[in-house]
Amino acid sequence: MTDLEIYEEAVRLLRSGTPFSLATVTACGGSSPRKAGARMLVYGDGATLGSVGGGRVEQETVAAAQAALRDGSPRTLPFRLTEENGFACGGSMEVYVEPHGGMPRLVMFGAGHVGKAVSALAATCGFRVTVVDERPECTGRDQFPFAHEIVCATVADAFPRLSVDRDTSVVIATPGHLHDFEAVRGALKTDARFIGLVGSRRKRELLLTTLEGEGVGALQCERIVTPVGLDIGAETPEEIAVSIVGQLIRERRMHGAHHGDPAGGRPVEADGELQAAPPP
Repeated sequence: MTDLEIYEEAVRLLRSGTPFSLATVTACGGSSPRKAGARMLVYGDGATLGSVGGGRVEQETVAAAQAALRDGSPRTLPFRLTEENGFACGGSMEVYVEPHGGMPRLVMFGAGHVGKAVSALAATCGFRVTVVDERPECTGRDQFPFAHEIVCATVADAFPRLSVDRDTSVVIATPGHLHDFEAVRGALKTDARFIGLVGSRRKRELLLTTLEGEGVGALQCERIVTPVGLDIGAETPEEIAVSIVGQLIRERRMHGAHHGDPAGGRPVEADGELQAAPPP
């Protein structure tokens, strides 16, 4: 197994958004089965490509690589090459384990002006974007060349077709509040990391009142970020996209450390039109 094959596989996994860890021998002393620079790629299921020496060293490295994928933190593993570790050479090794998570995903409900701007910017910032809208005239591949997936379906029909996990953000900006609320309900049934809704503060109050009347608990309601977006005084769809994607990046980098009622991307009149108006 050559380094080139490991690198090629790592690139393939990165492009497909598949998590993996890369283990590298960073130091060795005395007799050791592999020298500094030896690499092993570890898949999420524990399968490997390459080797860092076999025996318990490799077993413990695989276990550490899987743990690194779960918590997102790299780690350094020192080994004494004793008989207990399956070696009688008496040397030492150090292995550095670096996790590479899959691409963060964004599910964008709404293919209007704001939805298009958010999707385009998020794709350039490393998100794997899925666009959902039931209007065929708004979901052509030529309108979303940067999207990894386009789902032309109603909100209800879309959710069974979506993969929404803890690495997924959901942003909602459909043409009507009934569809918005339906998308919020669907998102709350998933493990989505972030659920953001475009709209006014009056819309927020109506949403929370509606959900409370349906028996949705306070902890669930706290997952909803609305109005979504950092307070940068944004007005145009492109500026609103900057405010929303900026918030997604902050949430991703800070691992959700910031919570609360964030400011919206721009003030919206209480009874104003939704920002996600369909293109003319």
